Amino acid sequence: MAKIKVENTEITVLSIDEKDYISLTDMANAKESESRAADIIKNWLRTRYAIEFLSVWEQINNPNFKVVESDHFKMQAGMPSFVLSATEWIETTNAIGIIVRKGKYGGTYAHKDIAFEFGSAISVPFKMYLITEFQRLKEDEQKLLGWTAKRELAKLNYHIHTDAIKKNLVPTELTVTQTNVIYASEADVLNVAMFGITAKQWRDANPDLKGNIRDYATINELICLANMENLNSVFINENMPQPERLIKLNQIAIQQMKVLHEVENRKLLK
Repeated sequence: MAKIKVENTEITVLSIDEKDYISLTDMANAKESESRAADIIKNWLRTRYAIEFLSVWEQINNPNFKVVESDHFKMQAGMPSFVLSATEWIETTNAIGIIVRKGKYGGTYAHKDIAFEFGSAISVPFKMYLITEFQRLKEDEQKLLGWTAKRELAKLNYHIHTDAIKKNLVPTELTVTQTNVIYASEADVLNVAMFGITAKQWRDANPDLKGNIRDYATINELICLANMENLNSVFINENMPQPERLIKLNQIAIQQMKVLHEVENRKLLK
């Protein structure tokens, strides 16, 4: 669930089966009071144009859509006595483009294609702002996905890193507690080389923050950290002493961060 703001109105966006559904109820609230939102949706649904649009969308995206039943609604469209609710449309035609939810985040939702079309019933400017804000939401989600992918890569490389420690630096006669001390020590080799402080120093300096130092790293820092974890594994396998590895990893971190910073600046200039 996400929220976007369109002309001072918060619009809920739900992800259902990896598809985006936008709240028609929230959109209708932008035009009228909350008590009349359902009427606005019904008035739009009863038009021939809306039924034709929905029918075509369903035929393209829904193999179980009941075309004959939708044609029955289409023949009644425009008649003074004709009324059509979202629930009736869904239950009669087996439609999937519109859904109705109860409880928290309840209301009528529609697939983004349909929601954008419904936006015309609110106003053309509202529709354009809605599309713009929705696209901004998707761009932000992609950026977050990129950061998360880098974080997961760093975690995966950390397992490679700890495996090298286990094979080369942890004598079998040590206790579990002693082993953990060595693991923490090696993790701090990377922390000091990359961030200039140990994990404990970061926690002491940031008592109000949750997680650890790596949860607050930039994407470039995570990329560099992932590379350093692989390199440290190689250095450990080569029996390089820890002090030498720390100096070497710090030099590598400085060099790689400069390169990543230069690449980022070139992208911005373009």
